[in-house]
Amino acid sequence: MCEGLDLGKSKTEEVVAIMGRLSAHLLEQRGLLQVGGPDARSFLQGIVSNDVERVAPERAIWAAFLTPQGKYLHDFLIAEGPDAVLLLDCEAERRSDLLKRLKLYKLRSKAQLSDLTEAFVSLVFWGPDAAAVAGLPAEPGVARPFHGGSLFIDPRRAELGLRALVPRPSVEAALAELDAEMADLAAWDRGRIAAGVPDGSRDMQVDKAILLENGFDELGGVDWNKGCYMGQELTARTKYRGLIKKRLLPVEIAGATPEPGTPVTKDGKEVGEVRSVAEGVGLALLRLAALEDLAPEGLIAGESKLTPKKPNWAVF
Repeated sequence: MCEGLDLGKSKTEEVVAIMGRLSAHLLEQRGLLQVGGPDARSFLQGIVSNDVERVAPERAIWAAFLTPQGKYLHDFLIAEGPDAVLLLDCEAERRSDLLKRLKLYKLRSKAQLSDLTEAFVSLVFWGPDAAAVAGLPAEPGVARPFHGGSLFIDPRRAELGLRALVPRPSVEAALAELDAEMADLAAWDRGRIAAGVPDGSRDMQVDKAILLENGFDELGGVDWNKGCYMGQELTARTKYRGLIKKRLLPVEIAGATPEPGTPVTKDGKEVGEVRSVAEGVGLALLRLAALEDLAPEGLIAGESKLTPKKPNWAVF
């Protein structure tokens, strides 16, 4: 399927390979929620897409919170913090909505929910041998306690580097231990886009996106063996009936960088939409049928030509 896709080595793969030396960035666009109490795990287990029981000092995961109809609402990284509390690394601007929705489902669960954004921060570290510098194997989700919080390999793809969730006063100590310097996030974001990894509501339309269109299966964001959770029925039906008609894919951009939301056309017909972009690369949600027989015009977004690249981890 998708014979029209160029699967050779591309600019996007080269971007991933040269993300630069070990660098760090404080992700002020990320918020931190805490879920504690004796029912913290069982509470989250019933409403998110991944297996919360796997979260431990040595393991972090990526998960999503869906509507009852299986449409995307929020996604977040989950790590274990001090005293076995669960830390949710989420979108800062949307954390109040997430917290409100979680509280709606808490009911009589003995779980305490709170916003730690003022007290904790999310740091990303990237560069050659970042995992080795941190004393971790380059395996997605592997974690260890770190300066009063957690340090882990990104659960989605190891090439995205490290994530640290630590108290704000510990930032300097965290940087010093990993011998990292603060840097602009642009290089990391280009690597993320090139790897085909979505970034929350930048790439997934709230109340409309379907997890499997956005790589959640291959990127480890769904556990198929856990019990029921919110939106499980649609997610499972989509997988087992092969109902995926669109995919979020990296694209190389020839020409001016289109704005997010720009329609993508083929032969004058709309076949998708641009999501997040960086210099020369982007992510676009594309109809799989449109990936066949792209020559000679290819895909167009605004005044630019897009060349889709199937990530080596994607299965379709």
